[in-house]
Amino acid sequence: QVQLVESGGGLVQAGGSLRLSCRASGRTLSSYAMGWFRQAPEKEREFVAGISRSGSSIYFADSVKGRFTISRDNAKNKVYLQMNSLEPEEPAVYYCAADSAAYSIVPIRYAHWGQGTQVTVSS
Repeated sequence: QVQLVESGGGLVQAGGSLRLSCRASGRTLSSYAMGWFRQAPEKEREFVAGISRSGSSIYFADSVKGRFTISRDNAKNKVYLQMNSLEPEEPAVYYCAADSAAYSIVPIRYAHWGQGTQVTVSS
């Protein structure tokens, strides 16, 4: 069983940047494809980015393409989400998730979730 802990959230001005981290423990991160999701109040959890176990394949939601990047360091058991040009409508709790198969845009496909980290964007 893998445990995930996100960090790096906070308050940023619109147009600013944040780097989120997801640290895995319990099992080696290289066993899992990873995804980042976000959920705003009263909205469904939505896919942001995904990365394969080796890091050779990545995928982004259309809304963040060109602004966000995802990467992983399996030696450090960490996955990162670099968020640039944050927009006022993007405040949410950001979650990382792990799946032993492949990354997916569908939340229910992921067996393991972190507790989330809050991102607030001021206009």
